[in-house]
Amino acid sequence: MTIAPERAFAIIAAGGTGGHIYPGIAVADALVALGHERTTIRFVTESRPMSTRAIGNAGYDYDLVALGHGLQRRLTIANLVVVFKAWQSFVQSWRLLSRYQPQVVLGFGAYVTLPIIAAARLRRIPVVVHEQNAFPGLANRLAVHWGSHAAVSVPATPLAGATFTGNPVRPEVVAVRRRPESPPLVAFVGGSLGAAILDTTALGLFERWRDRDDIAIHHVSGNRSFLQCRSVLDETRRAGDQLEYKLVEYEHDMPALYSRASLMITRAGGSVAELAATGMPAIVVPWPGATERHQHANAQAMADHGAAVMVDEKDCTVERIAALCDGLLLDREALEAMSAAGRELANPNAAVAVANLAETVSRPR
Repeated sequence: MTIAPERAFAIIAAGGTGGHIYPGIAVADALVALGHERTTIRFVTESRPMSTRAIGNAGYDYDLVALGHGLQRRLTIANLVVVFKAWQSFVQSWRLLSRYQPQVVLGFGAYVTLPIIAAARLRRIPVVVHEQNAFPGLANRLAVHWGSHAAVSVPATPLAGATFTGNPVRPEVVAVRRRPESPPLVAFVGGSLGAAILDTTALGLFERWRDRDDIAIHHVSGNRSFLQCRSVLDETRRAGDQLEYKLVEYEHDMPALYSRASLMITRAGGSVAELAATGMPAIVVPWPGATERHQHANAQAMADHGAAVMVDEKDCTVERIAALCDGLLLDREALEAMSAAGRELANPNAAVAVANLAETVSRPR
């Protein structure tokens, strides 16, 4: 007896960081709003708790594929492991496509997308890839070379034949209405993996501002450095500290934080789209190790439009950030101008635009 395939409309490949996962979820939600059954939208991701938790909490089923890190530029045993896992992921992806027979595959960057995009193109399944950054990553460059359709967040992104859609953000983020707290709240957010320079700066500001009650700090460390940050903070605290300082490993309600905070210090990955969509005034510190310096391109685009202040990591000192925070928090007009500039950059309909593109190129059932 032949078992009928579990047909899906779309398989969405996303992983790595929230900057890849959350745009994928936003497009999935847009497809559901356009009339597709939630059960016909599936995700493919890696076994990272942040990824699986976010997808599961959004109400979507997912499949896991093996995933190795990037190749090193020399002959090593680690490279053999990477090649093996890449082949294993390709085989898994081929089987998933046979099982679900999707009408379209969507990729949101990172290594996890490559095996299923390659398998989809070999099976002549249409593919749409979305590029969050001003300079495209290797996965999406290869995907376009293989004949995938590209959607981009920044009009000048160098991907052939790309459609400008903007960067999809979740409906709950688009719906944020800013109501900054008093005293002003400064949020340090290093992303799901954290950022050591932001941790160091935030903890340094605790020491510098410990006697202040006219400002507060919300520090999201990420899971890699939470325990170390907590240890440093516990050792630094003294009786009589006035500064309100909250340290968390992961922020489960980012929309609320966007609403409450007066200023955010963060990296400049794909999540800058959420800063823009919410009108969140920000100091962005691009990660210098990002491929092709794409975080610098993202940060520069925000800064050039007046939506953020860019600070290179080498200049991200306690003194520099303290001065910027004090200056901006005393200048309400500057904060409002940054907020308005961010909203000008955002496209609240980006998720629908990507979903429409997926419907347009999808193969008929």
